[in-house]
Amino acid sequence: MTTGTAIGAPPTLASLSGKAPVSLFLDFDGTLVDLAPGPDEIKPRTGLADDLVALSHRLDGRVAIVSGRGLADIEKHIGTLPIAGAGSHGSDIRTADGNALGEGAQGLPEAIERELREFASINALDYEHKPHGGALHYRANPQAGEAAHAFAEQLADKHGWAAQSGKCVVEIVAKSANKGSAVATFLQTPPFAGSRPFFIGDDLTDEAGFAACARAGGGGILVGDRAETCAAYRLPDVSSVHEWLEL
Repeated sequence: MTTGTAIGAPPTLASLSGKAPVSLFLDFDGTLVDLAPGPDEIKPRTGLADDLVALSHRLDGRVAIVSGRGLADIEKHIGTLPIAGAGSHGSDIRTADGNALGEGAQGLPEAIERELREFASINALDYEHKPHGGALHYRANPQAGEAAHAFAEQLADKHGWAAQSGKCVVEIVAKSANKGSAVATFLQTPPFAGSRPFFIGDDLTDEAGFAACARAGGGGILVGDRAETCAAYRLPDVSSVHEWLEL
């Protein structure tokens, strides 16, 4: 995966769609909703779910949320979402009508979760249980970030899982789970097959999605000002994402 610097704002969605059928893969936190001190403190805008459904209809169903959050957790915040989605970093993939794609998801082993919870309690971190992983959030205690990453990486390695880094968070997920593999799975199935894919995201975990889309003839759109990225384009913030998507 080659990294560089995103060159600027992408062409309009209408312009991209005029060249070939386009598919969109959208991160959630930091992309569709602003980041918050804790995962349950986000404040999605009113009507976001309906707006995403309308966007999916405009692209003939070629829109999917691809998030580190579990899909059920996303729906807890914005309501039922009848579009395609991949939660827990691609561990849980489903079509718009709710059918599972891929090999299916693994729940986090009890031994890993127990140690994550204990570490979080001792180090004043927020632990987030996910259907297919577990996360240590240190936004409220940033000085504990280095220790959290070291602990998670050691724990994941011991059990044959993987640690993924994000903004003030480190998560343990199955080794096969990443946003690039989720994109690749979608692109093998209708209505995404044969489309030109673009991934919009703000975090390090989104780089795998950017790369997968680039390999398939599309590209990545980075949200924010992070310097090194394999995304081709950049948007400054969540509101600019909404504007670009014409939500």
